Amino acid sequence: MSEQQVQPSTKTALSIKEAIAYLVEKFPLCFSSEGEAKPLKVGLFQDLSEALANDEKMSKTIIRQALRAYTMSWRYLHSCKDGAVRVGLQGEEAGVVDAQQAEHAAQTLAQAKAAYSERRAEQIKEERKAQRKEFFKQKAREENAKKRTEVKKQKAADAPKASLESLAALESKFGKGKK
Repeated sequence: MSEQQVQPSTKTALSIKEAIAYLVEKFPLCFSSEGEAKPLKVGLFQDLSEALANDEKMSKTIIRQALRAYTMSWRYLHSCKDGAVRVGLQGEEAGVVDAQQAEHAAQTLAQAKAAYSERRAEQIKEERKAQRKEFFKQKAREENAKKRTEVKKQKAADAPKASLESLAALESKFGKGKK
């Protein structure tokens, strides 16, 4: 083995939602979980990496993933309008959203909404298909039960009926103790 020992990472793996919640808690003037989101400073990843370098909860990978998820949310994309003020980690002004960035955000938002609508329509279609399938299965079960009942009734109707004379003859022939 080499002289340098590989140290396992001591940083805890947070889910993306937990990481975003942590960023909201740690930097409330920059990140928000409810209400209007603020456009973030260009290059904020570097600031976050430096600010959280010694934080055991956040690795650079988690920071990158959390930032990606946060900035791709509909709430954030909606806030990126032309002329909107960008903010740094402590809420300080850090530039403005230009027309090209606003257009990109609007297009990304429209694409995300279209993709969601498409997935939702497909999901509804699959649900309806499953409902139709279950409906016809239930209908077939009911038809089969009805046919079984009719067959039983038919068998009972077709069974030979004993007359009073044949019953009396059988009783006299097989009757016990009557002499």
